[in-house]
Amino acid sequence: MGFVTSTSITPQAAPVVSRPNVVAVGTIVWLGSEVMFFAGLFAIYFTLRSTSPSLWAISTPHLNIPWATGNTIILVLSSFTCQAGVFAAERLQARKEGSAFQFWKWGMVEWFTLTYAMGAVFVCGQIVEYANLVHEGISIGSTAYGSVFYLTTGFHAMHVTGGLIAFLLTIGRAFAVKKFGHKEATTAIVVSYYWHFVDVVWIGLFLVIYVLK
Repeated sequence: MGFVTSTSITPQAAPVVSRPNVVAVGTIVWLGSEVMFFAGLFAIYFTLRSTSPSLWAISTPHLNIPWATGNTIILVLSSFTCQAGVFAAERLQARKEGSAFQFWKWGMVEWFTLTYAMGAVFVCGQIVEYANLVHEGISIGSTAYGSVFYLTTGFHAMHVTGGLIAFLLTIGRAFAVKKFGHKEATTAIVVSYYWHFVDVVWIGLFLVIYVLK
């Protein structure tokens, strides 16, 4: 009498598929559309400048180059403080682990708060520059130069303000949750994408408006 031997078959483990974060991908796609928006503003600026070179020649001397340079340095440095906050978020450190003077032990909240302050200084610097230019007779409705200057820099200032609001929401979320986790870290990362974007756009605007006069 033969015996039938049953062989147990171990199911093969399904391969783990690593997919990109949906929020990060969505943010990058949205920033791509923002690139096209600012590309249109750059096109308007170059078109008007090519058709009215004499207007640019008499208008650009009113620009305060040292003031704009200092403002630009502040915004560029804010990208480094923002990235330091991202590094802290990636290691799931929401707040500082030492004293306030030990910046190497800061968490995401402290670095993002500093970034927020630097961004706010930049916006205030823009407002001061606008006030000085208006005092010198260059307003948004005065000439084509004034229109395109306030249009390009004004839209950028609005984007910076949006970034400042995002920082406040991210910091508030870090205080609201009981445990700082990967979702909160992802929020910090996508906010940094946006902030680096507005920094790069401003560098382009600074070179075009203030350097290539």
